Amino acid sequence: MLHQISLPGRRAATAAGGVLLLAALGVNTPAQAASYGTPTIGLPVSYLSGAVGASGDPVVTVTVAQSGADASELGVAVSASSKPAVARADDVTVTGSGATRTLAVAARGRGYTDLTVKVTGLGGKTATKTLHYAASAAAQNAADTRYLTGSADSSAAVDVGGGYIVVGDDESNTLRLYDRSASGGPVRSWDVGAQLGLSKEVDIEAATRVGDTIYWTGSLGNNKDGVYKAPRNTVFTTTVTGSGADTQLKVGGSYKKLRDDLVAWDKANGNRLGFAAGTEDGQAPKQIDGFNVEGLEFAPGSTTTAYLGFRAPLVPPKTGGKALIVPVTNFDKVAGSGAKAVMGAPIELDLGGLSIRDIRKNAADQYLIVAGSWAADDNSAPYALYTWDGVPAHAPVKRIDLPTTDPGGWEAVVDVPDLTVPGARAQLITDSGSADLYGDGKEAKDLDQAEWKKSRAVWFTVGR
Repeated sequence: MLHQISLPGRRAATAAGGVLLLAALGVNTPAQAASYGTPTIGLPVSYLSGAVGASGDPVVTVTVAQSGADASELGVAVSASSKPAVARADDVTVTGSGATRTLAVAARGRGYTDLTVKVTGLGGKTATKTLHYAASAAAQNAADTRYLTGSADSSAAVDVGGGYIVVGDDESNTLRLYDRSASGGPVRSWDVGAQLGLSKEVDIEAATRVGDTIYWTGSLGNNKDGVYKAPRNTVFTTTVTGSGADTQLKVGGSYKKLRDDLVAWDKANGNRLGFAAGTEDGQAPKQIDGFNVEGLEFAPGSTTTAYLGFRAPLVPPKTGGKALIVPVTNFDKVAGSGAKAVMGAPIELDLGGLSIRDIRKNAADQYLIVAGSWAADDNSAPYALYTWDGVPAHAPVKRIDLPTTDPGGWEAVVDVPDLTVPGARAQLITDSGSADLYGDGKEAKDLDQAEWKKSRAVWFTVGR
């Protein structure tokens, strides 16, 4: 008896036979889709910061895989943004192939957004991870600006060669190594507190380098509430080995009585500078008659006499007063082996009523001085950059006014180029700890994620 098979039945039988034939021949079939595993996606960081209009913002390396599939066959994209006004999905560029991709975000607005990073594998299988992204506002000199993430309180910086710098922080005892040409986090860090026998911050405010030794100083002043905190009365050294990305630091000597020596010296000279009054209990350091050190550099041709640059007091302590430098003639032994400090004659500089926020020189004894207000609320205070030859009797010369419309106060000069070369540039760094970077009313130093804390490093033309 002849059995007729319906058309749908015949098609099913033909398809089944084709599958069996392909299987017998060892050819892959759609049935193998079931053997593809769920894709995996790896993000080395969950938090990322960028800036509107920035050059060289940090990127994220994404790693993907799927069992049963070649990584080059996987697709990676941002599929959603929780706040498109900050960055949309199509503001994210993914480049590369294979198991490693690079994700870059072009921010369009200030604020926060969660970006959904999606990998699409074979067999229609997907996986996602969330990247928490924060964007700060556009800044002046965007092409010459880089962002040092991991801390917002950069307060001192020293060049260690190969395009890298070590940066000190006035809110912790951590020294961080950065690539000065790129935005992003530190490539290495050292918490020096334990080696100095300190559990609280030194309030690092200045540093300079001679040979393989970096000298660091705390502010030496009271805290903002006018309370004496002993760790702030600390100077110390670190020894540098290697250079660039291979730089290593080792803590050397320290001294914890420099403030005491300065007060005693001023008393012995008639209290002319008011150091005793400026260090009294209840006296805030960042007042016109306060006591606060923010600059450190050696005198011309010397590796023993260091200039301590004061943010406060002005001399005399009134509007239009002069900036103060006190030479410590045996600073190498003070910081290196704990010798009692010996002071030289104080130096007064006319910086237009501003005080010293940093001072740095080059091998030719050409100095740059960052001048700023003594005031505590400094994110919109006037700033200027002066040149000087380091000779006490010679006046500094204003080179440029520094921009103040962007958040953060100018705190550090990395190094000094040959100032006689037209177009020579110097890199300056901000302390942005009290800045509201993302428009949520929170100071950067109080942000929950280290990756969202950042300082600006900006190149300025200083050569003539």
